[in-house]
Amino acid sequence: MHLQDIFKTYPASFSFEFFPPKSPQAAQTLFQTIADLQPLKPTFVSATYGAGGSTRDLTHDLVVRLKAETTLDPVPHLTTVLHSEADIEQILTRYAQAGISNIMALRGDPPRDAANTDPHQHFRFAADLVRFIQRFNDRRVHPDPRGFGIAVAGYPEGHPATPNRLLELDRLKAKVEAGADAIVTQLFFDNRDFYDFRERCLLAGIRVPIIAGIMPVTSLSGMERMADLALGARFPAPLIRALNRAGGSEDAVRRVGIHWATEQCRDLLDHRVQGIHFYTLNRSTATREIYKTLGVQDSGGLM
Repeated sequence: MHLQDIFKTYPASFSFEFFPPKSPQAAQTLFQTIADLQPLKPTFVSATYGAGGSTRDLTHDLVVRLKAETTLDPVPHLTTVLHSEADIEQILTRYAQAGISNIMALRGDPPRDAANTDPHQHFRFAADLVRFIQRFNDRRVHPDPRGFGIAVAGYPEGHPATPNRLLELDRLKAKVEAGADAIVTQLFFDNRDFYDFRERCLLAGIRVPIIAGIMPVTSLSGMERMADLALGARFPAPLIRALNRAGGSEDAVRRVGIHWATEQCRDLLDHRVQGIHFYTLNRSTATREIYKTLGVQDSGGLM
């Protein structure tokens, strides 16, 4: 379903994100995990690239297989890193032929071994990629006459590479003006950061739907990985205090993290969030528990 139709159909979307497998065997395991989520009827599921597009072929294969063999609606990430226009053209053509409805357009992180190369020589910013996808859409290659729906990233706590918050918002607005249909945010743990971000977007004239990114803490080691992945995620003092009370118990840490994320979701829904996107770390159990506690039967039931 095209992003524009999703937000016309559902009061709020509900989606999962998975990172790419590193081998065909891991891809098979992940495929089964994702397929097991079908009963939850998420609005869509997204699949990321590795750094520098290092797992892009496995990601492409997984996305096409999900489209062909499940009822899930896959949204592949597409980054500008080390990709030429010809590369992007080839990827978009394959996705269009497979009936993929939407793309997550990102600038992406360069690989660690790209010190002597310019990883963004063809597309300097994500807005350049959005414009390229829109030009592809204009050629009517996609079975949907509108072409691909396009989602882009937003950063409620600020983008680590852009300390100037005004410039950051200008760049987000440029992505929207280039043709983005929705914004999916980086993970956050304090809803006040999201509400402030949403308000600043409105003040800047950004009117597309904003989907909130949520990642439940399920272990202390996982929490450290979150901080690395998000490049500066802020863990509120009440959350840290609650985790400290867990006394190192893995089960207690997990229950605290799931409770915190559940209350985040409940509050977001009460404040009319237009979507919730779960960063699952390729596990479905925590997301299932949150979903069940919220009392939602499927993505159309989010109120």
